[in-house]
Formats: sequence, structure tokens, C-alpha cells
Amino acid sequence: MLLASIMFAIMGATIKISYDFGMSTPMIVVFRGMPSFIIIFVWVILTHKSLKTKYLGLHIKRNVLGTTSMWLNFNALNLLPLATSTSLNYSSSLFLGLYLVLITWHKHANWGKLGSLVVGFFGILLILRPSIGHDQYLGAAFGLGSGILAAFAMLQVRSLGATGEPVWRTVFYFSIMMSLTGLIAVDYNEFATLDIRSWMILLLVGVSGLGGQLALTQAFGAGSPIVSAVLQYSTIIFSAILGIIIWNTIPDLLSWVGMLLVIVAGVLVVVIDQARALRVRWKYIVRHYHHHHHPPHPQRMHDRKH
Repeated sequence: MLLASIMFAIMGATIKISYDFGMSTPMIVVFRGMPSFIIIFVWVILTHKSLKTKYLGLHIKRNVLGTTSMWLNFNALNLLPLATSTSLNYSSSLFLGLYLVLITWHKHANWGKLGSLVVGFFGILLILRPSIGHDQYLGAAFGLGSGILAAFAMLQVRSLGATGEPVWRTVFYFSIMMSLTGLIAVDYNEFATLDIRSWMILLLVGVSGLGGQLALTQAFGAGSPIVSAVLQYSTIIFSAILGIIIWNTIPDLLSWVGMLLVIVAGVLVVVIDQARALRVRWKYIVRHYHHHHHPPHPQRMHDRKH
């Protein structure tokens, strides 16, 4: 999971460097999608897997939301400091949490979760407070928009996971959609202007993106969700470090506090979820145990009838 976080931080940094070298968003999107597409496609042919899916509708929803979110996120990376745009993109789980808390509120008022989400949104406000220059409002809007759309894309990914759709197929269709939108929008003359350094950086965007995605999916599948969430948020910290090393942008104190609040909130939400799942499981085990080890007494059964 730590690998996924480092990969995503590297991806963010390489995307930002690509912009510094004057590359366009469509070009970066193409390179983010193509390596995943090619590598998974070759793997599918070699292992004779099937690309057919019964859940095309879900894939389309997931891909429209996910791809739009990614375009917004890349533009935010261009316009904002690395740590700021990364924090905004990671606000997606806060939006997802808020949405899920609100739609289940009538059944179960979850104050703990709501409280931790409020902490997270307060963190976002601290990151966005007046220190964002007037020229960065657009970047901030892109970053938040990316977070909100990513939240709904996550819901689709969950639904796909619940149907038993394999991870690689979800990633494959997503990479097709990404590559296509990039290829449609890209100016083909731009390929001629790429020097060896640009190629290296763009390839690094794709490879780190794919590595991060696979490591992330693997970790959520196998590891403890709490540990995964904690480590996932460490991407924000790595991004801040890379921002300091490469661009010498040192976040001020309030930004650090804001980032910390976003991380704490994201982790708390997962902890609360896990605790609830454990409680439910524990109740079930206890009830089960009682039922098996203390069968109802015949006399009591008789009393009950009267």
C-alpha cells in the first residue's frame, strides 16, 4: 500500500513536470492511459482471459465519472502546488462518506462519522483559505470537482467489485476510455516536438499510474482497510515532500494542519466503519454461541406458551 502511495505521488510530480516542460493535458492523459491499456491487453492475450463484460452500463458510468475526474485533476496539478492539488483530489473519500451518511441518515444517524467528515472539510478549507491566489481559484475548483466526481466513480467501482467483475477488467476499460479521450483531444503535431526527456517523463506518468492503481487495488483486496486508508493518505505527505524537493514550494503551517485534518478525517471514517462491522459480527457470534450452548429449557418453553 505504501508502494501505491509513493507511485501516486511520483505520478502527480511527473504530471506537474510534464506541464513545466510545456506538454498539453491531452498528451499527458494519453500517456496515463496507454501503458495500462497495452500491458493489460498483452497479458489478456497471453493468459487467454476474456474481455467480455456483462456490466457494460456500470463500466460506462464508472469511466465517464473517472475520466472526467482525471482530466480535472490533471488541470488542478498544473495550476496548484502539488500537495494542494493532491489533498483536494483525496477529498473524494470525504464526499463519498458524506453522501453515504446522508442517504442512510433516516435509518441510522451516524454522528461520529459526520463529525469526522466535518473535520476533513475543515481541513480542505484550511488548505484553500486565502493563501490560494486569485489566479488559483480555477485550479481549486478543478481539484474539488475532481474529488467529488472521483467519489461517485468509487461507488461504481464498489458496485463492479460486488458483481465479481475482476479488477484488471475495470482498470482495462478505464484505460481505454482515458486513452481515447486523450487521443481525440491531442494535437498530433505535438508528438514531433517530444524529445527523449519528454518521452521518459510521460512514460513515467503512465508506469507510476498503473503501478499505483494495481498496488492500490491489491492492497484494498488483501490488506486491512484501516491500514490501507492510512497509507493511502500518505500520498499527500509524499507529494508535499516532492513539492519541496522539486519546486521548493514549502506549504505554510495552516496548509500542513489542513492536510493533517484531511488525513485524520479520512482514516477516522474507515475506523468507524470497521468498528461497526466488528460490532455487528461480534453480536452475531455471541447470539450464535448462546443459541448452541444454551438450548431453551423445556419448562421455560412451556411457560412461554402460557
